[in-house]
Amino acid sequence: MAASSSLCRVPVFRVSPLIIPAITLSHVLRPSVASLSTSSRMSCGPSQSQDGSGDHDNGRPSSSAIMTGSGRWRPMCLYHTQGKCTKVDDPIHMEQFNHDCKKDLRVCAAGVEYSGSQDMDYFLVLDLEGKVEILEYPVLIVDAKTLDVVDLFHRFVRPCQMSEQRINEYVEGKYGKLGVDRVWHDTAITFGDVIKQFEAWLSQNHLWNKELGGRLHRAAFVTCGNWDLKTKIPQQCKVSRIKLPPYFMEWINLKDVYLNFYHREARGMMSMMRQLNIQPLGSHHLGIDDTKNIARVLQRMLVDCAPMRITAWRNPRSPNSVQFAFEKRI
Repeated sequence: MAASSSLCRVPVFRVSPLIIPAITLSHVLRPSVASLSTSSRMSCGPSQSQDGSGDHDNGRPSSSAIMTGSGRWRPMCLYHTQGKCTKVDDPIHMEQFNHDCKKDLRVCAAGVEYSGSQDMDYFLVLDLEGKVEILEYPVLIVDAKTLDVVDLFHRFVRPCQMSEQRINEYVEGKYGKLGVDRVWHDTAITFGDVIKQFEAWLSQNHLWNKELGGRLHRAAFVTCGNWDLKTKIPQQCKVSRIKLPPYFMEWINLKDVYLNFYHREARGMMSMMRQLNIQPLGSHHLGIDDTKNIARVLQRMLVDCAPMRITAWRNPRSPNSVQFAFEKRI
């Protein structure tokens, strides 16, 4: 995957690297230490830590969570995640906040006995935030073979059909309690600009080429439910007056794969994590944290050799018509 200095790919949370020691497929994939991404009201919104001790795994062995990067862990600079940090020359700031995405996003899977074969080479985990208009757009790339987190795209999104007062109320209600409302106001861009930057990021990672039809190359979106791509993306494209990009025509609904693979129902991300004994990290309903947690469910399911295939797709001639792969679905 190609790296880019012009686009920031750093999340507002710390992703704990996962080491999986020669486990069987029934073992639990989860870290033993969790970190909150609920940001304090500092200029660069540091993350806070939470000890994940006390979580039970029903006697089954769990993997250890260790950092593969060197040195002590530091919270991410939230302005850097949006490409707007102006303090990279300030040694005090650079000492206090992490600006290296590879340090926290690297996953070490040494010793994994994983022989699952997938139709895709990469999975793009997506979890949107915002019911009226999209407020947050995070996408995280997971390598289907190594289980590594390869890269991450994260943008806050500014609504285009709301008054400034309504935007302030909307954002305060959504992000005020998480302490990231100030960063949102300072960094949010329009959905149209987000899509332009996202496409450049996809191209740099060799997952998309507009000249070749605009579909993803050996990659697929993974969502926790159909709402994100079936409903919200088309709505936002219409509001923002842009054509629905062709790479949004199909996706993998992790809940449907989970139901048909494990033969038990999980209504959402938290239910899947509880059933798989995965300790949640960060703040639920902060998009970047939910994306991270969904990715961890995906990693566990890949270890269990769950087949990740397209579960929903649009009719090219009638984009509002969606077909589903499974009869049993959530």
